[in-house]
Amino acid sequence: MARTHDHPGEQAAQDPIRLLDIRDTPLSVDEVFRAVGDDAAGGTALFVGTVRDHDGGQDVGALGYSCHPTARDELRRVAEKVVAEFPVRALAAVHRVGELGVGDLAVVVAVSCAHRGEAFEACRKLIDDLKHEVPIWKHQRFSDGTEEWVGAC
Repeated sequence: MARTHDHPGEQAAQDPIRLLDIRDTPLSVDEVFRAVGDDAAGGTALFVGTVRDHDGGQDVGALGYSCHPTARDELRRVAEKVVAEFPVRALAAVHRVGELGVGDLAVVVAVSCAHRGEAFEACRKLIDDLKHEVPIWKHQRFSDGTEEWVGAC
């Protein structure tokens, strides 16, 4: 079934990028969810990435994120690409840097669209591209004393 986009709620918002940041302070799911609120959105998809206690069969003892000085610019580029590809009403993404503990929020992204399918697809594209294209690196230290760097780029 083809959509006609006759109603303003079916069209992409004028300025859908509402919140983009990289922070060294705890993240808030509520803040990101509020940022993508839009009366014309029928669907909102939200993804929360948390620090888990293991990776690759090893116990994670500590973890830190760091980023390149261009990371905010790259995050904006990724967000703009998602907005260009999907009929996004509102978009938000925040990533944490610094030392994090197990259970801490590392990244929170959300997208609202007129329809749920578009919101799911746009949110997945946003988090996948953020992880692959924004220069943010994870330094994992394992309980056995070994460590590894995991990079987005």
